[in-house]
Amino acid sequence: MSQFAINLLFVGASFALYIGIAIWARAGSTSEFYAAGRGVHPVTNGMATAADWMSAASFISMAGLIAFTGYDNSSFLMGWTGGYVLLALLLAPYLRKFGKFTVSEFIGDRFYSPTARIVAVVCLIVASTTYVIGQMTGVGVAFGRFLEVSNTAGLLIGACVVFAYAVFGGMKGVTYTQVAQYCVLITAYTIPAVFISLQLTGTPIPALGLFGDHVASGEPLLAKLDAVVTDLGFKEYTAHHADTLNMVLFTLSLMIGTAGLPHVIMRFFTVPKVSDARWSAGWTLVFIALLYLTAPAVGAMARLNISELMWPNGGISGEAVTTEQIANDPEYDWMATWQKTGLLDWEDKNGDGKIQFYNDKNEDLQAMAAEKGWEGNELTKFNRDILVLANPEIANLPSWVIGLVAAGGLAAALSTAAGLLLAISSAVSHDLIKGAINPNISEKGELLSARIAMAVAIAVATWLGLNPPGFAAQTVALAFGLAAASIFPALMMGIFSTKINNTGAVAGMLAGLVVTLIYIFLHKGWLFIPGTNSFTDADPLLGTIKSTSFGAIGAAVNFAVAYIVAGMTKETPAEIKALVESVRVPRGAGAAQDH
Repeated sequence: MSQFAINLLFVGASFALYIGIAIWARAGSTSEFYAAGRGVHPVTNGMATAADWMSAASFISMAGLIAFTGYDNSSFLMGWTGGYVLLALLLAPYLRKFGKFTVSEFIGDRFYSPTARIVAVVCLIVASTTYVIGQMTGVGVAFGRFLEVSNTAGLLIGACVVFAYAVFGGMKGVTYTQVAQYCVLITAYTIPAVFISLQLTGTPIPALGLFGDHVASGEPLLAKLDAVVTDLGFKEYTAHHADTLNMVLFTLSLMIGTAGLPHVIMRFFTVPKVSDARWSAGWTLVFIALLYLTAPAVGAMARLNISELMWPNGGISGEAVTTEQIANDPEYDWMATWQKTGLLDWEDKNGDGKIQFYNDKNEDLQAMAAEKGWEGNELTKFNRDILVLANPEIANLPSWVIGLVAAGGLAAALSTAAGLLLAISSAVSHDLIKGAINPNISEKGELLSARIAMAVAIAVATWLGLNPPGFAAQTVALAFGLAAASIFPALMMGIFSTKINNTGAVAGMLAGLVVTLIYIFLHKGWLFIPGTNSFTDADPLLGTIKSTSFGAIGAAVNFAVAYIVAGMTKETPAEIKALVESVRVPRGAGAAQDH
């Protein structure tokens, strides 16, 4: 059986499962559509939340960004994991206790203002749509490779699949679909990692193999990798090279952005009790850890494998891979397959029949390159988003493992896309239409408007996904920054401060959103249209602060504006203060007793 047929078998079987679950669990009421009837078990919810959380950015893109940068991109791991802990401890139980369907509904009621609710809807839609762009980018990469079509065609096919099961299932269908998707994606991520760890280190646990010895050389794996990449003129893999201020702000932006993302917060509205929300958060951390402890090993081992494939004869001092090998050696078949997607390419610039892969910007190598007649790096394109999906092929693993990874990559991208689209649709139908425009809309009308909103969101995200502002994880980081600057401060102040009134909350959200959005557009292009940017992340507007890191500053602006405006306007009503206190204080708790 051909690899293409095996891919279709794995992907087709997994999709049949997802769509079957969506039909079986089709939402028949608004409660089931928005919150799965609030009857989801904590373990089930933890698994669904993990699938919702571990998007294309985590599965497809993160290890690739770590592989080609090294230690400095560990901020993705630290920010996202730390942010989930922040969400689990500071927000999830209190929001579930408040008992509303959506984040916007909480903000509207807590700040006793329809305007605050509408502003929250706008913030949510902006952040979620940006996030969906990253997911659709991942969908295009995965479908493009495993259906052996162009990236654009893969994106359009993926959009149709998302529409099929997310629009009809609602939260109830998506919850149980995501449980299945988690099982698929975690299996697909760990099995190739175990194989590759055994190949390179003799250790079946990738996280331990990362700090083990390289079997072929006897050196520690990371020391071997450092030697290989520096030999090719790249920066040392395990050292810190990036700007520390930007790295700190980026990590903080990812952390607080995590705690402000509506599609994750919505999952905690689906459990029966407040205690179940806490247990859900704990189980989610366990399920997330299985992938996040493996990702650094996947990135490091893949980088080593790629470097040695391009230089099979003893590194840069030997001979590079020949064009004949790439064309005829089965070990290099993966390159021709990925070339069809437009995400991988090479060029024999000097006509010597070899493909030299090295850092042609490194001044120390230029003299040697000139002496040998090299005319620059000849691996001209290697999209970071293809690394995890190509990893089993690069390591020459069995065909069924490649098919399994195909299904896993699609599960990761589609599960999060569905959760985000639910957040967008509920914001439009429940918060905007029912909450502000037409309070008397029927339940049937509300469901219809939710599905129409979801369809429009898919169309917009697909169009923007054709020209994304970065790799999947980088685009997702922009969404985290927007959530950090707009939604997170409002939630924190809404739960932990009675001083912030409606005017302060609205002013803070608008200030945080606008300043962050402008900073992003200045660097990534207005509405992400290529060529309309005034700066780049390589040469930012403010010192070394990149657009992906600005969310933390936007959050500081939000907090500052909210407190200043609240201090200049009417005090929060007594009944709202009592409501805030009741959300924070456990039922039955009384004053401290002196014994």
